[in-house]
Amino acid sequence: MKSLLALAGGQVLGLFDYLGGLVLLLWDSLWWMTLGPLRRSGRLRVDETFYQMERLCVRSFWIVSLVIFFVGIILAFQMAYVLRTLGVTEYVANITGVAMTREMAPLLVAMVMTGYAGAAITAEIGTMVVSEEILALETGAMNPVRFLVVPRVLAAMAVMPFVTLVATYIGILGGFFVGNVLLGIEAEKYLNRTLESLKYKDVFTGLVKAEAFGVIVALIACQEGLRVTGGAEGVGRATTNSVVRSIVAIIICDMFFTALFYYML
Repeated sequence: MKSLLALAGGQVLGLFDYLGGLVLLLWDSLWWMTLGPLRRSGRLRVDETFYQMERLCVRSFWIVSLVIFFVGIILAFQMAYVLRTLGVTEYVANITGVAMTREMAPLLVAMVMTGYAGAAITAEIGTMVVSEEILALETGAMNPVRFLVVPRVLAAMAVMPFVTLVATYIGILGGFFVGNVLLGIEAEKYLNRTLESLKYKDVFTGLVKAEAFGVIVALIACQEGLRVTGGAEGVGRATTNSVVRSIVAIIICDMFFTALFYYML
C-alpha cells in the first residue's frame, strides 16, 4: 500500500513539475516576444521565425489537405447514413460545415502538426542538447529560449489559424463532393445550406482553438527537446513523449474550449 501511494504521489509531483516547466517556458517566451526586444535584451529572430513558418505551413500543407479532405468525405457519409432514415439527407451540408469549422479542422490540423512538426522540433532541439550546442549558446551569453523557442512558438501562432482556415474549406469541399456527386444534392442547394448554417462565432471558435493548439504543440515540443537526457536514446524517448503529451494536452484543451464556448456563445 505504501509503495502504491509513493508511486501515485511521485506521478502527481512529476505532473506538477512538468506543468510548472511549461508555464515557466511560456512566461519566458512571452517576455522575449514583448519586453525583451523593447529593452534591447535581444531582438526577435525574424529570419528564423519565417523559416519555421515555412516549415510548419508549406511543408505540411499537402498532408493536412489530404487528411482533412478524406475526413470531410467520411463525415458526410456517416451523417448521410443517419439522416437518410429521417428523409433529410440535405442536412449533410449543415452538419459538415459546422463540424469542420468548429471542431474537426482545428483538431485534425493540430494532430497532424504534432506528428509532423512537433516531433521534428523535439528531435532537433534534443540533438542540440546531446551535442552540447545548447551549452555553447549559454556559454556565448545567448538565451536558448530566445534563440530556439521563441521563433517556433511565434511561427506556430502565426501559421495555425491560416492552415485551419484552409483546412476548413478543404474539409467542406470533401463533404460537398459526397453530397453533390454521390448523394445527388444540387450544388447551389448544398452551398446555400452550408452558408446558412455557419455563423461568425463558428469561425471564431475554430480560430481560437487553432491558436491555442499551436502554442501547445510548439511549447511541449520545445520543452521535451530541452529536457533530453541519455544521448540518442533520450532523443527518441523525448520525441515519443512530445507526440503523446501534445495529443493529450490538445484533447483536454479542446474539451475546455468546447464547454466554454457552449455556455458563452
